[in-house]
Amino acid sequence: MNDITLKMKDISRVFSAEEMDTYALRDINLEICRGDFVSIAGPSGCGKSTLLSILGLLDAPTTGTYAIEGADVSRLSLSEAAYMRNEKFGFIFQSFNLIDEISVFDNVALPLRYRRNKVPDMEQRVTQCLQKVNMLHRIRHKPNQLSGGQQQRVAIARALAGNPLVLLADEPTGNLDSRTGDAVMDVLAQLNSEGMTICMVTHEVRYADMANRKLHLLDGRMIDAQAVIREEVTA
Repeated sequence: MNDITLKMKDISRVFSAEEMDTYALRDINLEICRGDFVSIAGPSGCGKSTLLSILGLLDAPTTGTYAIEGADVSRLSLSEAAYMRNEKFGFIFQSFNLIDEISVFDNVALPLRYRRNKVPDMEQRVTQCLQKVNMLHRIRHKPNQLSGGQQQRVAIARALAGNPLVLLADEPTGNLDSRTGDAVMDVLAQLNSEGMTICMVTHEVRYADMANRKLHLLDGRMIDAQAVIREEVTA
């Protein structure tokens, strides 16, 4: 738990237009250690998804430094970022992002195909990941034959397939009813109990509370989550 896996120092992200600059993030300092379960909460438009995109090397900071396991990744080329992203991260999205035209097996295998894993090794890993999320019995189905909760569990299996350093989850329960969302969160909690490092963006307070570290963003700045809670209680 003392190993710093991801470290951001003075990270800002500015979107420039002709007439003005818009700060999506301002002076973010963040450390995520191995085995953490971190939730990032805050109102719509506060910068949560931008922060997760930079963490996952889908975007780059305008200023500041970002290190993965001590290596500075702030200014990677597109190809370098793509390689690092595939090696270090598993992504879980609100909209699942599964491919309806191919089977559950092939969806989960996608990260391994990019790595050109040998077929027997790939089949073994896909089977293991689907077992973890209790979806092995659907291995030959296509995503459009599954419920929303089942699709999200398949998406979690796909995120696990490459044995990532960190799982990044962007509103993983956003398209699910509360009962199904609870089931998906139980899967994430179980994975974390087994040692997986997870960073999750959510607007659901009760799901944010399941994390062992709770962070809060407001207007692109990291603020004291406990202060926000006290303010909401006294309001």
